Amino acid sequence: MMNTINFFHMQRAPSSSNFIRQVIEADLASGRHKEIVTRFPPEPNGYLHFGHAKSICLNFGLPQEYGGRCNLRFDDTNPEKEEQEYVDSIIDAVRWLGADYGPKPLYASDYFDFMYRAAEYLVGRGLAYVDSQSAEEIRANRGTLTEPGRNSPCRERAPEENLTLLRSMKGGEFPDGAHVLRAKVDMASPNINLRDPVLYRVKHAEHHRTGNAWCIYPMYTYAHPIEDALERVTHSLCTLEFEDQRPFYDWLLEQLAQGGLLARPLPQQIEFARLNLTNVVLSKRKLIQLVEEGHVGGWDDPRMPTLAAAQRRGYTAEGFRAFADKIGVSKANQLIDFSVLEESMREHLNEIAPRRMAVLDPIRLVIDNYPADREETVSLPNHPQKPDRGKREVPFSRELWIEREDFALQPPKGYFRLFPGNEVRLRYGYVVKCTGIDNGVVHCTYYPETRSGTPGADLRKVKGNIHWVSARHACAAPVHLYDRLFRVPNPGAERDFIEDLNPDSVKSVTAQLEPGLAAARAGERFQFERHGYFVRDRDGEAFNRTVTLRDSWSKP
Repeated sequence: MMNTINFFHMQRAPSSSNFIRQVIEADLASGRHKEIVTRFPPEPNGYLHFGHAKSICLNFGLPQEYGGRCNLRFDDTNPEKEEQEYVDSIIDAVRWLGADYGPKPLYASDYFDFMYRAAEYLVGRGLAYVDSQSAEEIRANRGTLTEPGRNSPCRERAPEENLTLLRSMKGGEFPDGAHVLRAKVDMASPNINLRDPVLYRVKHAEHHRTGNAWCIYPMYTYAHPIEDALERVTHSLCTLEFEDQRPFYDWLLEQLAQGGLLARPLPQQIEFARLNLTNVVLSKRKLIQLVEEGHVGGWDDPRMPTLAAAQRRGYTAEGFRAFADKIGVSKANQLIDFSVLEESMREHLNEIAPRRMAVLDPIRLVIDNYPADREETVSLPNHPQKPDRGKREVPFSRELWIEREDFALQPPKGYFRLFPGNEVRLRYGYVVKCTGIDNGVVHCTYYPETRSGTPGADLRKVKGNIHWVSARHACAAPVHLYDRLFRVPNPGAERDFIEDLNPDSVKSVTAQLEPGLAAARAGERFQFERHGYFVRDRDGEAFNRTVTLRDSWSKP
């Protein structure tokens, strides 16, 4: 396991306290728990997304504040949808966020033997039975929100018969769908989750860890509370959609504790509002659709709201942790504007990203009175607000690349950049005067005495200051200008969510960069002055825009 910095322990104002922290502090004060234990329980059937980042920060951050621990546990109970690829990607994302889960991750499949013994115990106590109805019949007899369910004709089977059937299910004697094991709770309960939920189903499928050792697999709602109890989890933090499942969670653990199979105190499930973010979709089904239909280039396409994509786009783990701290923990659902996440990234990138000059839409500029064979270097700070980061030397020559928008033949009112007769400063260089444009090339003359940092630098007062790159020394590279994947705050609210895709979510250009960027390593981040924050792509060639310098989506 990597060395993990204590990223999660942040100084919080009293106002940032939340209802989960209050429960934890009360339990510690009363002596109910001596150590706080939580868990982060992803299913290995997809890539983690931005919502999981909030959950990781909460589940790992809270126990760390109180000297406890958090388990990374894979709920691998559905072998048909689970792959090692997803396991590996989840571990990578959790480590990237700085979470310390101990020497190794845990798995639901670690406890399959115990879960089965617990199932036999429930059957023997008359608390579970084998149901031979079809899935359609079970669904039809389950009832509705306004009508109670109807008892299965198998509900009163004797425990001995149920036990024989269960063992035959385990022994592989039945095909998929022939039987299921159900808890015997209350078919008339107003909570549908208590209407004899399914505990086990027959599934002849190879598991990514246990192979073909099992042909029956536990349901998530049965496995999850048992895993929590066996791991001595104190506070099982779930999103609000699990609130209606809490009564069964408590019922199951209480039955097993009464039988001496589980130790007290039992885990407490606490629900919080999941992350709802504008301009993205976080539904696993919709994310799969985006990938499979080719609307994006894969799970790590930098426009995707997955943590794998976030790394490739240049988002930082520190930015996600700051974002989680800003939005806090709530019991009520709320929609968080995407700009809050972007601003969290800007704040951290502003601190860490060295500055570089890059021209994304180049037009050539020639300084006519600058000697054609002359070259000199200009000294630029790596970070204007952090002198300790030092300086770098950038070549300057007669022909430069400048941004196309920095020249106008007929300038609008208030335009202070290059146009015929106007003077500007070339950033950290000389003051130049525009003389016109010829065959798409801008021409200027320069004032040799006005070089930045010399006594004559202030001889000519100008309002414009533009960046540049020496054409002779420039490094040409592809740059991908990523933007929000969806053009509306709530994709799919009024039409098919695919119709809400932003057609301008990516634009690729060939940029002219200062020569030192040719040696940038994959994953290295920079601020391209005036443009935003960028990261060298994993291919070691292109640069991906992480975020612009300012929010361009806010309404005026």
